[in-house]
Amino acid sequence: MKKFILKIVVFAIPILLLAYGLDVYLSNNLRKSNTFAHLEYPIWNDVLEGNLNADILIHGSSRAWVHFDPKILEDVLQLTAYNLGVDGHTFNMQYLRHKLALKYNDKPQMIIHSVDATTLQKGDFFNSEQILPYMLWEKDFQEFTSEYESYSYFDYNLPLLRYYSQTEAISTAFKMNMSSNNNPQIRVKGYQGQERTWNSDFDKAKKLMKGFEVKIDETLKMKFDRYLKDCKANNIEVVLVYAPLYSEGKAFIKNEEVLINTYQKFAETYGFAFFDFTNDDICNDKAYFYNARHMNKLGAELFTKKLATKIKTEINIDSIKN
Repeated sequence: MKKFILKIVVFAIPILLLAYGLDVYLSNNLRKSNTFAHLEYPIWNDVLEGNLNADILIHGSSRAWVHFDPKILEDVLQLTAYNLGVDGHTFNMQYLRHKLALKYNDKPQMIIHSVDATTLQKGDFFNSEQILPYMLWEKDFQEFTSEYESYSYFDYNLPLLRYYSQTEAISTAFKMNMSSNNNPQIRVKGYQGQERTWNSDFDKAKKLMKGFEVKIDETLKMKFDRYLKDCKANNIEVVLVYAPLYSEGKAFIKNEEVLINTYQKFAETYGFAFFDFTNDDICNDKAYFYNARHMNKLGAELFTKKLATKIKTEINIDSIKN
């Protein structure tokens, strides 16, 4: 029996070593892509490699990464900034990115958190390919994403297995190994302004439903509370910001007032600021939006200037700098 087990071990070890080697090869090359997985790899790389170097971190969903321009915040507030908005995700993935940012980088002085109708909703694992190069090597990914159905326990813990059927990811890894050309850095400090005009997304939504009622997930709500509590304990100033919505889009959300009251209560509990821009003049002009929930570059830059001015006026920036 011992000889049989020994033979299995001797047989398995070379296979595992080869699998780890191929895994390292694919993962190291895949993460070089600035465009695959909806542009998320450069952001994860900066987080995990300790390259954020930011006094201000911006958290949120796509409404963070297309709305908050770090350069404008830096110019007005004289503090460095980095946008960690993660496309298509609610607070669970935002919290993971926050945890890893603090784990591998210096603590920020301020966090601007973009909150909205989806922040406290339980979401799906949109763009699950974004964790492919990291999930075997960083166990926090398993803790925060294993509740989704995209990957199994073995995908998180055995080399190479998660790449099965990921033909586009594998092809991208080989391309990155052969050449780094045609790999533009599109998101600058995590931000990408959208050169777009108003489209038909909202009209399609209105045809499908008369309105949208947000269901707050109690588990996420408790996580959000814990997150704010930890920030308070670590002397990190948090600014909750509800960025502009096109006015008809705001009216489309049936329980918008409940959401705003929820964020207002969180802010009051921990002594943080909550800035609600959903009634700003920007919200009445389609020229600043490409759909009801997302501003274009013109709107984002105007909004960020307004936000930076409001922060400078209403928050003691000097105390944060010191």
